[in-house]
Amino acid sequence: MDGEYLVGFVHYLIPLPVVLPLFAAGVKLALGIRWPRVQQWLSVISLALVLIIGFALMLGAYEFGPQAVQVGGWDAPIGITLVADQLSALMVTVSAAITLAVLVYSIGQGMAGKAEVAPLSVYQPTYLILVAGVSNAFLAGDLFNLYVGFEILLTASYVLLTLGGTQSRMRAGAIYVVVSLVSSVLFLIAIALIFGATGTVNMAQLAERLPEISPDLRVVLQVMLLFAFGIKAAVFPLAAWLPDSYPTAPAPVTAVFAGLLTKVGVYAIIRAQTLFFPGQVLNDLLMWVALATMIMGILGAVAQTDIKRLLSFTLISHIGYMLFGVALGSEHGLAGAVFYVAHHITVQTTLFLVTGLIERRGGSTSLDQLGGLGRIAPVLAVLFFIPAMNLGGIPPLSGFLGKIGLLQAGVEAGTPLSYTLVGASVLTSLLTLYVIARVWNYAFWRTPSEGMVAEPGTVLEDVEADDASTAALGPGEAVGPSSRLGDTSTLAGPVVTSVVLPKSMVGATVALVAFGLALTVFAGPLIHYSSEAAVELMARTPYVEAVLGGAR
Repeated sequence: MDGEYLVGFVHYLIPLPVVLPLFAAGVKLALGIRWPRVQQWLSVISLALVLIIGFALMLGAYEFGPQAVQVGGWDAPIGITLVADQLSALMVTVSAAITLAVLVYSIGQGMAGKAEVAPLSVYQPTYLILVAGVSNAFLAGDLFNLYVGFEILLTASYVLLTLGGTQSRMRAGAIYVVVSLVSSVLFLIAIALIFGATGTVNMAQLAERLPEISPDLRVVLQVMLLFAFGIKAAVFPLAAWLPDSYPTAPAPVTAVFAGLLTKVGVYAIIRAQTLFFPGQVLNDLLMWVALATMIMGILGAVAQTDIKRLLSFTLISHIGYMLFGVALGSEHGLAGAVFYVAHHITVQTTLFLVTGLIERRGGSTSLDQLGGLGRIAPVLAVLFFIPAMNLGGIPPLSGFLGKIGLLQAGVEAGTPLSYTLVGASVLTSLLTLYVIARVWNYAFWRTPSEGMVAEPGTVLEDVEADDASTAALGPGEAVGPSSRLGDTSTLAGPVVTSVVLPKSMVGATVALVAFGLALTVFAGPLIHYSSEAAVELMARTPYVEAVLGGAR
């Protein structure tokens, strides 16, 4: 009886990661610019609840298997189905953690406050809609609802990407929209073809019906889905748009885009490969794509002198690790991919938030203009060093554990191509360490650039303040160009501002650094959870039975 009660309770929780952010966004849109402090707390509380619900869904999926709810009482495959299995529950939880931290960070930066160019009535509701779209994509139990989740992401992300209306952001936003629309059109065509071939778009029912259609047609449908999802995941050669789009956005927006949105595409690839197209078909092709993604991404990072663009290219290269795990087609490879997705969402988001702090403290993200931050901002140095080493895979951090799991799965496969990927993974990890060390050397160790250090007692205007205010610098403190949205591309000259970092910005970054370390401390349970998720994904039957039950 207790088990039945808990299962029923979990059922009620499944829609809430979608409903709560949408409800909060609706309330905020209705309030407009009134009661900004109340609206900020409403946003924070709604995302905190989503985080708690995500943990509850993880426990429920682990204890009782996949759980499905039929929205509106319409049974599958007719109605809208939301499914919380171990993979989707993990993704909801990790995404809630990083979106909550980024929201707090952005409030501290002033993006969501009255000092920001983009008003409260625009930024926060759009951000919450983005979170709802992400949760909907993770929990979707049919392809069309997954498509709806992607479209919610596209609409909200375009608004966030173009905040401030600068020329660079509008240009980047246009590129992003065009690429996303191409992906969405391909996905929609694939959905239409799948429905025409099988008579359904319900994922559980597709798992039963797709093996019955012509193998040639099945391969065509698989290629179309992988192409559409590959664009969203930024795999090579479909990733050229990302380094030109993400770095132009405000730091919090760049962080949540880089850390999370590409992983929605990776999640869709995992779901398609395990549920719709099990077996070894196209796995070799995926491994070649993973290889190219790793190498081309990290070589692009080596050539960069701007931290945001450098991190954007490392993002692309590390998508290759996840694709490698999926392409192996084994439980160990899939478990490594699931663990690495959770790790990379956290670490990549943290590094972009730290980059925002670097830009505010040092006045730039260009390595040619930075220096001495290790001496004048030691806390900032620590906040960068920990996730940077984690990204580079230094033991015993979670990045090292995730890579070791993938390398072991590659060696276990024992094919020439898998060994090639193992070698490429090691090379990519070493080059990641090289580019991270270069950032550390230029930004934190070397002597500050001329003009970046102010004399003691210098009084500077704080243009981000709600009203005119000043701040006196201590010995050797750095100054530099800044703007309200962290974008100096439209300024005629440097704008000298206070370098005082708001506590909420630092606190949110510290929280994510701690969350990344928690992935290491609790790596054992998380690896076990990832392994169980992989077994469940490979089995497919628990997912199908949870959705369809007796509706076959």
